[in-house]
Amino acid sequence: MGLPSVVHLVDDTTAGGVMRVVDHIITAPAMAEFAQHSLQCVDRGRLSLGRIKADVIVSHLAISWRSLPVLAALKLMNPHARLVHVEHSYTENFVAHNVTHERRFAVLLRIAYRLFDRVVAVSRAQGNWLVSSGAVPAARLSVIQSCVDLSAFLDLDRPIGPIRVIGAVGRLERQKGFDTLITAFRQTTNPDIALHIFGEGAEEQRLRNLASGDPRIAFFGLVAPIEAMGAVDAVAMPSRWEAYGLVAIEALAAGRALLTSDVDGLKDHLSLGAIAVQDASTEIWRTEIERLTEGDVSQPASTITTMEGLSTNFSRDWQRILHEDLAQRPNTGKQPCPMARVCLHD
Repeated sequence: MGLPSVVHLVDDTTAGGVMRVVDHIITAPAMAEFAQHSLQCVDRGRLSLGRIKADVIVSHLAISWRSLPVLAALKLMNPHARLVHVEHSYTENFVAHNVTHERRFAVLLRIAYRLFDRVVAVSRAQGNWLVSSGAVPAARLSVIQSCVDLSAFLDLDRPIGPIRVIGAVGRLERQKGFDTLITAFRQTTNPDIALHIFGEGAEEQRLRNLASGDPRIAFFGLVAPIEAMGAVDAVAMPSRWEAYGLVAIEALAAGRALLTSDVDGLKDHLSLGAIAVQDASTEIWRTEIERLTEGDVSQPASTITTMEGLSTNFSRDWQRILHEDLAQRPNTGKQPCPMARVCLHD
């Protein structure tokens, strides 16, 4: 008997965190030891994906009212496969910053998640919120912290001496909070420190305008993550919401000091040595930047062995849930669509 087949569905193939994690799942040798992983791209707006030849189907799709028909069809057309959804986007702070009608959004999540046999959260903080909010019963939720290949980051030389260059790495979008970071950095007075920003996005011109006049702030566009990390002494992540944050584990693996907002999945990195900024105000961020740059580099508490363990845990956890789901895979008959059983008022 061959290895079980696992098909991963994605509807956004842009170079971001979701695709990097999926690519790691498909290409990592440790993942190939217990399953055959493959990728299927889905056009947004399709009403059905038809039958998919797989033992387990893993959705990395964006949940929305518009996507519900295709998710329901996926369930109906593939009664013998186990269905797993990985929630890469929605968090407690996403809702706080983006959702106007919270009860309606909560109904959407409950309906969508009931179409799957299992929901995977990408951080412990996100998982706690999904359960406490009533979106997913604890019995059907698993937590698998996202991971990518960290070997190149572990091989980087560790910074020596005082922190002089702080890096901000990621999409230049409102979510990332780089406007707060730039404003806070401009309030510092040390002429020997710099803020280097790596990435592209819709907020780029606005951020450039905010930074205008401060020669210590520079934009470098989209570069390889390893190149960005090698050019800085520390990393700042002032995100307004974040399901997990791959940049955080890359920074910690590279031995860079890490300042993060105390929100959502970023809290998962505190035990690895990240420094939580408890308030989103520019005044607090300015204080933390000044504290960070006043002395010698403070190495994160995490060791190389600890960071290497993240990848081991990632493959082990995927192996565990796939083993459990395959053991429960239905053998005969179609399963009724849960859409018919959902009460919109529960």
